[in-house]
Amino acid sequence: MSYNIGGYDPSWGSHIPVLIDVFRNSKGPVLELGTGPFSTPLLHTLCVDNKRTLISFENNPEFFNMHETFVNEFHQINLIDDWDKADIENTHWGLVLVDQRPAERRVAEIKRLVNNADYIVIHDSEPDKTGTYHYDLIYPLFKYRLDYILRPDYAHTTVLSNLKDLTKLKRAIPS
Repeated sequence: MSYNIGGYDPSWGSHIPVLIDVFRNSKGPVLELGTGPFSTPLLHTLCVDNKRTLISFENNPEFFNMHETFVNEFHQINLIDDWDKADIENTHWGLVLVDQRPAERRVAEIKRLVNNADYIVIHDSEPDKTGTYHYDLIYPLFKYRLDYILRPDYAHTTVLSNLKDLTKLKRAIPS
């Protein structure tokens, strides 16, 4: 079986150092909005190894099929056709990764989780992507924000929280 994931590129994994550090500093269930070739295997392995629940939501059948073998007692993957139907507000999440499509839905899910997650990690947060992702609309909703740039030519990652001071992460993640 072949998956056409559109020019699979190492820059897609620029959020990996952030995810590892935030995972180590968090507790409780993990939510992944949008599965991917970097985040899903990583979060799956971390959650299984640490016996933490991982709930993934995906609206692309191809990405869902690529990851469905990851389902186990710690990892649930849900294929959805409407992000409004994703049951994400009835759990307090230790860590949330927001990296789904379509791009304009990301701010909607972040607003749904603004006070329901210790850490929200958002991918593709470069300033020149404001017109695509509209993250500028949700940044004022958060008390804490940490921007991370692995390389200037790679996708940026931002950590947001209203519940956890990100100072500890700043020491662990170089800018």
